[in-house]
Amino acid sequence: MKHIIKLLTLLVVVSAFWIGLLETVIPRSYAWLLPVYFIVSLGCYGLLMVGVGLMHFPTCPQEAGLLQQVLNPFL
Repeated sequence: MKHIIKLLTLLVVVSAFWIGLLETVIPRSYAWLLPVYFIVSLGCYGLLMVGVGLMHFPTCPQEAGLLQQVLNPFL
C-alpha cells in the first residue's frame, strides 16, 4: 500500500509541475513531453526495483534452493 501512495504522490507532483510549465514561458513542445519523461522514469524505476530484488534473492536460502531444484534439469 505504501508504494501506491508514493506513486500517487509522485503523479500529483509531476502533474502540478507539468500544469505549471504549461502556464509559463517554456515552449509548449517541451512541456508536452513531460508525461513521456514521467513514463520513461517510471519504467526505469520498475527496472531498478527488479534489479534490487534480484540482488537480494541469494539471501533467501529456501527460495534459492527451490530455484536450483527447478533449474538443475536444464543445466
